[in-house]
Amino acid sequence: MNAYNNIYDAIGGAPAVRRLVEAFYPRVQAHPLLSPLFPEDITPVMEKQYMFLTQFFGGPSLYSDRHGHPMMRARHLPFPITKERADAWLGCMRGALAESGLPEELQTLVLERLSGPAYHFINTGDGEEA
Repeated sequence: MNAYNNIYDAIGGAPAVRRLVEAFYPRVQAHPLLSPLFPEDITPVMEKQYMFLTQFFGGPSLYSDRHGHPMMRARHLPFPITKERADAWLGCMRGALAESGLPEELQTLVLERLSGPAYHFINTGDGEEA
């Protein structure tokens, strides 16, 4: 990460996280496996994701300050998350990262950092639909 201490600073801080979230959610809403899991009004979800990613990447603790401990696996349990959905989520993030114009090594770093949690949230067998 060069001279940076964390991903948040390396990618450009708050403006970069905001751009990433804004590029990501239209992809999610258009994805047939993901869109059913999200509300029609995606704005509150986008704001939570912005706060979470800011904190997750090493920036200010916006999410915890507002919502308490992230407990992300528990927060995702009500939704049927398959490996296919985790792959789709990461694919949407890959597209958003490409759109963001970040250097390829930072795009790879962000995807690697998000892959662990994405697959950790799987809570139903492959191919099962609820």
